[in-house]
Amino acid sequence: MDPRNDTGISEFYLMGFSEELELQPLVFGLFLSMYLITVFGNLLIILAVSSDPHLHTPMYFFLTNLSFVDICFTSTTVPKMLQNIQTQSKVITYARCLTQMYFFILFTGLDIFLLTVMAYDRFVAICHPLRYTVIMNPWLCALLVLVSWVLSVLHSLLQTSMVLQLSFCTEVEIPHFFCELNQMIQLACSDTFLNNMVMYFAAMLLAGGTFLGILYSYSRIVSSIHRISSAQGKYKAFSTCASHLSVVSLFYCTGLGVYLSSAATQSSHSSAVASVMYTVVIPMLNPFIYSLRNRDIKEALMRFSGMPALKEPIILGLKRCP
Repeated sequence: MDPRNDTGISEFYLMGFSEELELQPLVFGLFLSMYLITVFGNLLIILAVSSDPHLHTPMYFFLTNLSFVDICFTSTTVPKMLQNIQTQSKVITYARCLTQMYFFILFTGLDIFLLTVMAYDRFVAICHPLRYTVIMNPWLCALLVLVSWVLSVLHSLLQTSMVLQLSFCTEVEIPHFFCELNQMIQLACSDTFLNNMVMYFAAMLLAGGTFLGILYSYSRIVSSIHRISSAQGKYKAFSTCASHLSVVSLFYCTGLGVYLSSAATQSSHSSAVASVMYTVVIPMLNPFIYSLRNRDIKEALMRFSGMPALKEPIILGLKRCP
């Protein structure tokens, strides 16, 4: 399908955060720093896990996939914003805008699905520890990741193809730092009822459905931990999920915060600022959360960098994990 619209508009303008020239170097330096930390931090996680045979397990397989998606997720929006600041140009072509929107929706969906899959992995590890290696076999792990990719691609194709059917008028300024689906729909001068219905239904189905799946997994986990008699056993079991639970809380709370702030203030600028949390800050924090709270990852990073690491016995299904 050709990336064209009925009105012949060939470009949009990404307005970003501030039009004050004196603030542009500060914004550029801040986002460049966060982007580099995100890329190198997640890349270190991938290299550390790949180089350590002890971490070739389902939970770290999902973690490396999440780190890869986080790199792609941030790379979808930040480099273009940095380019615009550097060249003092806010222009993005119609085709590039749709491409950016497509990949943003794709990697957002992948983040959501992978976090759900990781919750299921923790559920199996704690609630069915003796059958963990049998249930979470390599074939099932690969299938779960493949299904996550397929569903995310289909969802992104659906949303992008529906935007292709819209007509745009003379208002081509996007009050955001990237081509966000909701902003694109609001700019259209044709009927957007169907687009809004599909957008909100998909959000409820994907985000709401996966969130319920995560809640169910953790409700079973809490129930299993509650049946453990010793306090040390309870702590060890719960610590296996601490990193993943932290990331899930950050992701869903900031996503909800973006929605509530945009709905309450009706300000696109406030929505753009709030969306920085889940588009830039969370992917940057993920490597720190998983490494600082995870002894296995810290030891793998130390071995990867050539530093001596302390050894710790690994208990099947209850080793510290995402």
